[in-house]
Amino acid sequence: MSSCLRVGILGIAHESNTYLKKQTTLEDFQNTVFLRGEEIRRDYGQAHHELTGFLQALEAAGIEAVPLFYAHAGASGTVAAGVVDILWSYTRQELARAGKLDGFLVAPHGAGVDGTHGDMDGWWLTELRRLVGPEVPIISTLDPHANVTERMIAACNAGITYCRNPHLDQRERGLEAGQLMVRTLRGEVKPTQAASLPPFAINIERQLTDAQPCLGLQKKVEEIRNRPKVLSASVILGFPYADVPEMGSGFIVVTDNDKELAKQYAQELTDYLWEHQEDFRGVMIGVEEALDQAGQAPKPVCLLDMGDNIGGGSPGDGTLLLHALQNRGGLKGFGTLYDPESVQQAQIAKPGERIHLKMGGKTDPLHGPPFEAEVTVRSFHDGHYIEPEARHGGRTRRNMGPSVVVDTDNGLTILLTSRRHGSSSLQQLISSGIDPLAYDVLIAKGVHSPVAAYEPVCPTLIRVNTPGITTADMNQLPYHNRRKPLFPFEELEG
Repeated sequence: MSSCLRVGILGIAHESNTYLKKQTTLEDFQNTVFLRGEEIRRDYGQAHHELTGFLQALEAAGIEAVPLFYAHAGASGTVAAGVVDILWSYTRQELARAGKLDGFLVAPHGAGVDGTHGDMDGWWLTELRRLVGPEVPIISTLDPHANVTERMIAACNAGITYCRNPHLDQRERGLEAGQLMVRTLRGEVKPTQAASLPPFAINIERQLTDAQPCLGLQKKVEEIRNRPKVLSASVILGFPYADVPEMGSGFIVVTDNDKELAKQYAQELTDYLWEHQEDFRGVMIGVEEALDQAGQAPKPVCLLDMGDNIGGGSPGDGTLLLHALQNRGGLKGFGTLYDPESVQQAQIAKPGERIHLKMGGKTDPLHGPPFEAEVTVRSFHDGHYIEPEARHGGRTRRNMGPSVVVDTDNGLTILLTSRRHGSSSLQQLISSGIDPLAYDVLIAKGVHSPVAAYEPVCPTLIRVNTPGITTADMNQLPYHNRRKPLFPFEELEG
């Protein structure tokens, strides 16, 4: 029987930072991930991504996986009007080409905002449901940094978020979704989900799942997952950089054909969140305090630049910590800057030559002025590298574009890249000839996504409350559309 079953695999994924002025275009998707048909199997067949898990689960069960369409653009501004409609038209073409499908495994992000429909993920998932009808199962994975809407929940039979932050379990969650699809098609279970979306926003600084308070929350979720009739349970951490009414945290519970039980357990998880609400406020450490701590801590120290978090949509050219290190002195430091202009200027020099550069600080005035210095060019790189381990984002092939490593006279090394590139892989440094252990301080642009990469070499990690488009201090973000009241902006009782 299973040999006759066919399951479609597709996704349109974007994490939209609505505070960025530059919108995300069709070209941004085409230049990042834009795959049709078997290209998906080619690129994700052996990765650490949920698409990999989809493929492997179906293959193990003898069910035909039918890759359709997958488009992804890195975290950036609101998706421009009309773009998602074009992406959906590509999906429609692949659906028409595929023929009859018995189910769908889908990979949205959950924090997509577009200029036409607003709730990007809710819109295209609803379109898929409208096309295939109410009886065809649709099972979704979601990034926990989603702002989940009722439309997303209504369109799918089950939604499963990654359990870990940094996201090291994407393939495992894809396997979970794929195995649930197998059981559904075999008639063993009927997944039925409910969500609880309370007026609560967990501060991003508190969202490391291997540490408290999220560790306790995840243990509670795991206890729910192990109860009879429960097929899955998930935390929605929320994405604070999308100014939308749904911004915030919550829970999804999937049961075997018992909607009321799913609602009950989702509410139980919400009750836990309210009982521990004070634990989920952010802890803010300023730049100077962070450097004070770094000076006394075991080396190397990783300074997590929360205000210039590329994974949240920031430009990646923030210079505030580099300036602070230079002004403080006494600490040998390393940092990365997205700066294609400086990369191009440096290319006129040869390794060992000196050149004057104004590095970073070019996108906006929020993340520090350019870092101006006489530097020695150390090396040039094409920016391509392989990350063999499971790391945040799930991809193995990475590309930071043509890059150059330069050294200042006062102990700072800077990796200049021509593509915005997050700090979730230590191979970014190693592939550029940089030894992480040679430095007192490593600056990583992120909050939790760099942890898996940097923790093995950094005995100390400090989250720094830098200003910027991804500041961890939500009170500094100009919300116009969020729910009111909403914790922690307003004091609430659960």
